[in-house]
Amino acid sequence: MASYKPVVVQSFPKLGEKITQDTLYWKNYKTPVQIKEFGAVNKIDFSPIPPHNYAVTASSRIHIYGRYSQEPIKTFSRFKDAAYCATYRDDGKLLVAGSEEGIVRLFDISGRAALRQFDGHTKAVHVVDFLSDKYRIFSGADDYTSKLWDIPSATEIVSYSEHTDYVRCGYTSKLNTDLFVTGSYDHTVKVFDARREKSVMTVEHGQPVESVLLFPSGGLLVSAGGRYVKVWDILKGGQLLVSLKNHHKTVTCLCLSSSGQRLLSGSLDRHVKVYSTTSYKVVHSFDFAASILSLALAPEDETIVVGMTNGVLNVRHRKHEESKERFPKKKRPAYRTFVKGRNYMPKQEDFFVSKPVRNHLKKYDKLLKSFQVSKALDAVLEVPNRSRTPEITVAVMQELNRRGTLKNALAGRDEKQLDVLLAFLIRYVVEPRFAPVLITVAEMIIDIYLPVVGQSAVIDKQFLKLQEIIEKEIDYQAELLEVLGMMDALFATMTRKKTTSLENKTNGI
Repeated sequence: MASYKPVVVQSFPKLGEKITQDTLYWKNYKTPVQIKEFGAVNKIDFSPIPPHNYAVTASSRIHIYGRYSQEPIKTFSRFKDAAYCATYRDDGKLLVAGSEEGIVRLFDISGRAALRQFDGHTKAVHVVDFLSDKYRIFSGADDYTSKLWDIPSATEIVSYSEHTDYVRCGYTSKLNTDLFVTGSYDHTVKVFDARREKSVMTVEHGQPVESVLLFPSGGLLVSAGGRYVKVWDILKGGQLLVSLKNHHKTVTCLCLSSSGQRLLSGSLDRHVKVYSTTSYKVVHSFDFAASILSLALAPEDETIVVGMTNGVLNVRHRKHEESKERFPKKKRPAYRTFVKGRNYMPKQEDFFVSKPVRNHLKKYDKLLKSFQVSKALDAVLEVPNRSRTPEITVAVMQELNRRGTLKNALAGRDEKQLDVLLAFLIRYVVEPRFAPVLITVAEMIIDIYLPVVGQSAVIDKQFLKLQEIIEKEIDYQAELLEVLGMMDALFATMTRKKTTSLENKTNGI
């Protein structure tokens, strides 16, 4: 008796994830560390000086964390209500923060009490930052105003009231000591020069602006609001360069990589997208457990920190090559030990003994071997098989059809078993890989169970779904054939014209 041959499962090409340099770079982070804060994390800012601690603003506190600490090493909690937008100065010695009370506070990193307090806003201050000369602060508030403050004298220098809605984001130029940008819920982004009494440029974003960013060169401005991230050329008078729509919910924060060649955006759709700043295409994406409000990268992209609406701080540290070689490798046998004697050719007088190879059969193969066709079909219609590896289910159906026992395997099924079988057909019958086999199966099921139609509402519903899907597919195919006919006609006329012109040239000669 010949030995049983297992069912041959046809392999189909899969579109796997494309591995690029960006994929390798951005995936090279350790398992994230989760830190629970007291409320939604509205701002994260890294200190520009080593050891690059970072300030986290959440609820009515500002926590300072060390690079690898899971507990705050310092806390500023002198706020009566919510604190916003704690930002470091370029020298890492001072920290400025806004608050729900409309007060701007300046802190010394080595102390606890506020060094300066700036009163002037009448509503919550959501954005504060240092100008690059280190002696002035700008702030934006829900009272529609943006103000400049002098640090030594703690006085207001100038106030701008050009926005018509909440000012919720801003950014200062690192090259020009007088230039800063504000974004508002009135859908506009304004560029201000501290030497002028009015804004020097206005761009219309189209949605409430949640975050703005200036490139290190100072020539490009990025704004985020709604589902859009837009890049503007300041040197061309605010010309729109590109509009990116890769998120499906509001984009809340923006960040640049240390090299300036990658732009990161975080959104309420729980994703962080990484864009190339040359092509503006998404080169990588991170997924998180909750909606994202804030995002920051450490110098050299060593750490990525994400703050979420549920108060969780997600911290990922980059893996280092030297950490992989911490434990010395055990000395193992050389490769030649394992292949020794493999290339030996038996001589004529040698007696060759072959070791029998034992084939381990799958469950469905064992059932097919013992001619239990109905149980074999049930085995491949179980949950993990039919959803993860439908090609195995279809291969078994094809084998049963080849043997002529497919009708026997499909017959005699109860309501639950038939429901599972019809659900599989509905899902995969129009897929080009499986259609030739599954159409045959569908025809057999209709022939077998047509006399009992109307006895079960569940089965009737499944049959109607199957009918609807096949009718839709037939309509699509008819439309495609029409398009194909049109294209054939166009190509035919094009070929004819070319031939005619050649003929004319020949006649002329």
